[in-house]
Amino acid sequence: MHAQTKIASLLSQLNTVIVGKQAQVQDCVACLLAGGHLLIEDVPGVGKTTLAHALARTFGLQFSRVQFTADLMPSDLTGVSIYERGKEGFVFHPGPVFAQVLLADEINRASPKTQSALLEAMEEKQVTVEGETRALPEPFFVIATQNPLDQLGTFALPESQLDRFLMRISLGYPDRAAERELLAGSDRRALVEDMLPLLSAEDLAALQQQVQAVHAAAPLLDYVQDLIAATRSGRWFLQGLSPRAGIALVRAARAQALIAGRDYVAPDDVQSILPQAVAHRLVPVGDAGRGAVEQVRAMIEAVPIP
Repeated sequence: MHAQTKIASLLSQLNTVIVGKQAQVQDCVACLLAGGHLLIEDVPGVGKTTLAHALARTFGLQFSRVQFTADLMPSDLTGVSIYERGKEGFVFHPGPVFAQVLLADEINRASPKTQSALLEAMEEKQVTVEGETRALPEPFFVIATQNPLDQLGTFALPESQLDRFLMRISLGYPDRAAERELLAGSDRRALVEDMLPLLSAEDLAALQQQVQAVHAAAPLLDYVQDLIAATRSGRWFLQGLSPRAGIALVRAARAQALIAGRDYVAPDDVQSILPQAVAHRLVPVGDAGRGAVEQVRAMIEAVPIP
């Protein structure tokens, strides 16, 4: 029961800052409990950065923020060695990537070279600077925000990098009641500053262990395999999901089950998390006229639960 209380308090604190977006906030919490990186994609001004800050603070993690721009160099992320006369040698000055949470703001404004430096950090949990490999802190999360690709000055993230994000969520505009609360209420940034960390690194590690322990029965794995096979059939998408995406999907569904207070994964967990966990990895077949998220939802309707 202990885990449920902790998760409930995490969610309620986040929902005081990001109003009217309970489902998206729950997805973000599931993503971090599953140990995955999170991509928040939306138009400017709907609270992407505020949400990223709020997540880092609520989870009690030490974070750094980098505004990605076209002239950002890999060394601006990873750090540099500088010659210091007093020490008669080069001393490494770590960059902002050496944090438990890296808030990568507007990640698709950086050049491919900088994006690939981030890719190593996300995949290997380490960076190589001037031939030397340095481990990143534990835990290490990237919470990235990006604007839609039709905006000026953006570089599309390569597929290999999109694949490293466990989930992509989109906040969308608030409904009328939530927007009224934002208009009448206090500044969200001030609210984030006042947030208290609700977990320690040890608490988070314990919750992540509990996510791993959530049971996924054989029929449920059959269902996941049916969904993965459907993505590969050529009917819905140009290319199907990789085994790595399948593993990520099961991890996300386990986290969703734990949040729901169960020690086993149900088909509902898979369905509720599927669009956020796989749509960014898939390109719809051209004549569908639907986006990847809509196409994933249509596929869920078509694939029977065993």
